[in-house]
Amino acid sequence: MEIYIVRHGQTIWNASNLLQGNADIELNEKGRALAGETGMNLEDVSFDKIYSSPLIRAYETACLIRGHRNIPIIRDERLKELNFGVNEGKNFKALLEDTSTPFHHFFDAPELYEAPERGETFEQICERGKAFMKEVIEPQQEQLERVMIVAHGAMNKAMMCYIKNHGIEDYWSGGLQRNCGVIIVQLHADGYHVVDENKVFYQWE
Repeated sequence: MEIYIVRHGQTIWNASNLLQGNADIELNEKGRALAGETGMNLEDVSFDKIYSSPLIRAYETACLIRGHRNIPIIRDERLKELNFGVNEGKNFKALLEDTSTPFHHFFDAPELYEAPERGETFEQICERGKAFMKEVIEPQQEQLERVMIVAHGAMNKAMMCYIKNHGIEDYWSGGLQRNCGVIIVQLHADGYHVVDENKVFYQWE
């Protein structure tokens, strides 16, 4: 089985460096254009199913990539982005620069990151990602040739923690995906094989 793990297109909050998390922010025009171009360039690649986060930015990306093809899109709550609690809507660059807060460690030392009030830990999102792969994807390994998963920057890395079997300290291994970036993974009888962690199917400006 081949698995395409896609990050959603750009939103106005992405463009403004605001933390989205579980906030349901739609794509902006650039995000829709990137998703549409990605879909056109994947038109000849067949997918049996598309799984999507229920958040509108991911689901709309999945719909635009699918285009007019008859591919089912299945929304799964486990694919939602990391919940940032009281930090949602705040400028993440300002949070990263504030050395007095655990968010300062988000990218450079994720093992030291602590969830804010009403937020979620890396360990919790990793459990969601692992559960989705083990309960949804792996049981279909022999039945399906290729699937797409459309979700979010941190969520996709949570799935990769499971796929690559590494700890929270290596959470961002391979780098943060661009909007509409694609991670391509193969699942064989002997396990997962990462083909490409930074693929894009559009012209990057």
